[in-house]
Amino acid sequence: MAITQTQTKPGRTIRLRKISVAGIATAGAAAAALTLVPSQAHAAEPTAASKQVTKAAAADKDYGNNLDGWIRESLDIMKSKGIPGSYEGLHRNIMRESAGNPNAQNGWDVNAQNGTPSKGLLQVIQPTFEAYHVAGTPNNLTDPVANITAAANYAADKYGSIDNVDSAY
Repeated sequence: MAITQTQTKPGRTIRLRKISVAGIATAGAAAAALTLVPSQAHAAEPTAASKQVTKAAAADKDYGNNLDGWIRESLDIMKSKGIPGSYEGLHRNIMRESAGNPNAQNGWDVNAQNGTPSKGLLQVIQPTFEAYHVAGTPNNLTDPVANITAAANYAADKYGSIDNVDSAY
């Protein structure tokens, strides 16, 4: 398999692997479908193939039970579901929202005053979690991986990516 290099920014190299024409066509069709068919939650209906990828990714890796492991596991699930985002974007938003505490809860903002406090690493409210929950993650708002992945799914729908979020969202 041949590997080519493409310079994108000074000092930053992306390695691209040549893949089959069928694989390109399949990936292109899937990307076009996601782009052309808007939905409330990008990852609401996983395909059999994406379920296998998610299970394979989780089975092949040993994620730590800490912030780094939760982010890395979420990124693997996000990648398999086509949800954009980077480690840096997730980490930056987590540190701002909860300082890395998966049990953080906001008891003072308008959501809390209305009876739906923001919870977890990325301070998600229950209705948003339910709308953007990603299949294959626990259906539990304060589960670190489920919280990160649902918040990234929401941010992708509203802002294009969690990487584009620089304040409360």
